[in-house]
Amino acid sequence: MGECLVELLVSPVGTGDASRLRRLVVEHLESATGFVTEDEDFQHTLFCLYELHYRGLRGVDDRWEWHPGLLEVRALLEDRFEEELRTRVVVPGCERTDARGVADVLFAMTADDGGPSLSRFVAKKADDEQLRELLVQRSVYQLKEADPHTWAIPRLSGAPKAALVEIQADEYGDGRPERMHSALFAQSMRGMGLDDTYGAYVDLVPAPTLASLTMMSMFGLHRRLRGAIVGHLAAFEMTSSIPNKLYGNGFRRLGHGPETTRYFDEHVEADAVHEQIAGRDLAGRLAELEPDLLPDILFGAAACLAVDGWAGAHMLDRWQQDASSLRSVLADG
Repeated sequence: MGECLVELLVSPVGTGDASRLRRLVVEHLESATGFVTEDEDFQHTLFCLYELHYRGLRGVDDRWEWHPGLLEVRALLEDRFEEELRTRVVVPGCERTDARGVADVLFAMTADDGGPSLSRFVAKKADDEQLRELLVQRSVYQLKEADPHTWAIPRLSGAPKAALVEIQADEYGDGRPERMHSALFAQSMRGMGLDDTYGAYVDLVPAPTLASLTMMSMFGLHRRLRGAIVGHLAAFEMTSSIPNKLYGNGFRRLGHGPETTRYFDEHVEADAVHEQIAGRDLAGRLAELEPDLLPDILFGAAACLAVDGWAGAHMLDRWQQDASSLRSVLADG
């Protein structure tokens, strides 16, 4: 599927025919037996289709973004992806629709369960090569940090919209480009001798990690899933502060200085504030204003925890086997 998509995207828009790609997608979905969150071809194809809506792909005409044939293919992949998530992800109930009640459920969902922790491994055991892999894995999201959630802004109103804008303004550096969280992450990559070019390592990143990003894009790009992207952001912020402290400690343990740890240290304080805004003022108030969205708010939060958990477990499992977590070994910096 991925090879066919690339061949199509480098052809002129007026001459390209997406029918072959559609046939390949249908055949793939009919014959696939595993989870799509672990399907390399599925996730890389969907990632590239979504990237047309972000910064585009080098050498690809931007008019492909809204090509009907590609939108049809994307819808086929999305339908299977959403179906799997709604089947596999366990979503708790919530009898209350007031802001405090919804926030309480979200905080309970995101409480540390004491299980295996990628961040604790990084803090205590990870070596320099594993730290570099961590940055590579996270780069597919962190170098565009906040963008998938920003799609929700025009789809909200009132207090939830104001809360989301408040969070996003901080993510984007409050008007200072050098303080954008994506810029801080790029600085961490440079500090570890990595290429901070947007998308430089996409081909090395395995399906479970890509799935965490394609899920965000799917939630963010569909108005009907605005509850899910809000719930996702709430869970994302609620599970960020403590892990980022541990990540920063892991880098410091191996002698890396502020130029590398600044990104993680910034999130310890920022996300401690963001989690309160996201839980009550964003997700909680949205449930008050649109009670019908509550199931999707909880689904989005649960999906965030589940998919990020699967991606983290994959990385941790590979490291504990003294193997690379990437699709191929990372070249020396």
